[in-house]
Amino acid sequence: MKRISTKLKQLLPNNRFARSVSVLAGGTAAGQLIVIAASPILTRLYTPEDFGLLAVYAGILGILGVIANLRYQLAIPLPDSDEDAASIAALSLLVVVLITVLAAIAVWLFGAELVHLLNTPALETYLWLVPVGIFLVGIYQTLQYWALRTKLFSIIAKTKMVQSASVAGIQIIGAALGPVALLGGRTLGQAAVNLSLWKGIKSTLPAQGGSVNVKSILAMALKFKQFPLFSSWAGLLNASGSQVPPLFFAALFGPAAAGGYMLAQRVINMPLSVIGAAIADAFLPSSIDALREKRLGRHVASLFLALASLILPGATLLFFIAPGIFGVVFGEEWYLAGEIVRWLSPMLAIQFLISPVSRIFVTLERQGLALSLQASLFALRIGALLLAFLVNLSLLDAVKIFSLASALGYGLYFLVISKVAELDKQLFLRNIGPTMFASILILLICLGSRWLIKDEQLWLFVSFILGGLIVAGRLLILLKGLRISAPKNNK
Repeated sequence: MKRISTKLKQLLPNNRFARSVSVLAGGTAAGQLIVIAASPILTRLYTPEDFGLLAVYAGILGILGVIANLRYQLAIPLPDSDEDAASIAALSLLVVVLITVLAAIAVWLFGAELVHLLNTPALETYLWLVPVGIFLVGIYQTLQYWALRTKLFSIIAKTKMVQSASVAGIQIIGAALGPVALLGGRTLGQAAVNLSLWKGIKSTLPAQGGSVNVKSILAMALKFKQFPLFSSWAGLLNASGSQVPPLFFAALFGPAAAGGYMLAQRVINMPLSVIGAAIADAFLPSSIDALREKRLGRHVASLFLALASLILPGATLLFFIAPGIFGVVFGEEWYLAGEIVRWLSPMLAIQFLISPVSRIFVTLERQGLALSLQASLFALRIGALLLAFLVNLSLLDAVKIFSLASALGYGLYFLVISKVAELDKQLFLRNIGPTMFASILILLICLGSRWLIKDEQLWLFVSFILGGLIVAGRLLILLKGLRISAPKNNK
């Protein structure tokens, strides 16, 4: 085992940032492989309506969980002093308790009205899980950012796998209990990952809490007040923009529609999101170094190129094969989820490009600008959904217009990031060619094989294999090519 571990470590890039991303992305990717592997089993144990309840619960938790700490956890890596960082961590935990209490009161007072509005009355029995989930997510976010501060990337990666395995195991074993196993499995999995992360980082905490006291906590609350004032609202708008659609689809088209959207998110968007989050977590401390060394523009351009090398060919392949793949793997009743993925693919591509790099606004302390961009993206997304409602569009047409509006919003993000980071445009344009070629090649393969092969399943198989080989090649470039202009002695 020691020999195997040594060999695996030798495969990791020497560059410190690339190595950190490889560890984090590898752990999150392994966790998501567990989720994806369990999905064909879960779709045969639970109905689309059951997944719809999970989608609504996850949507509520996804929105409120973002502000569980009022974003104070983002400030934990910033101070030079561990004592100041510990004070921020204590502040973050206190905020979690406050938000949890407020959420519990809201569920008690308005829970029945909420599930009626969302067309999911069966969810009322399980609403008590919402404040519990918020509390556990808030604890995790605090522990995670302390681990990022101390560069314990391998521990974070391990927790991703613990969480995925715990959730999938509980949901499969408890299937006879019905939807409660789907929702409760997510909550118990979060508790398991918190325990695992705490065990990994407790030795790095200052002895006796350092100089943490009421005075130091208040001082940090004031010093980093821009996080609750700006970043928390930006995070809330961003989460709402991505989590509102399943709530909207449940309210308008019923729980089964939300369940189809949930599966699409679970299998495609969630892996992309967690891999993107892993890259963003490693990007934050490295971007601070790049800013100090006056190489931020090249740093950002290199990251954009690495992300594009994977997502653009992958999104092209998804557009053609997603419906057929979903029908074969998850069952015919889930074919709709594949259609949803097809029309979400343009949005998923540009979202994957932008989300990790958006941490640049934390590095530059431009939270006000980030809030403005999030407000614009939120307005575009909600406007698209309202238009779909007013015009009485079908589910797929609503997904199409939502995807287009989101892509436009993220395009605005790209322009602003390019300007504030002083993006190295020459580097970007000079090196984007191979990625564009790979995407065009996949396009030609899918169209050409469709014209030559009349059998639907054979065409799907050929396109998946040939296109998948190209995407796999670009993935190797992503894992090995994240140079981010680090100094050569930075190992």
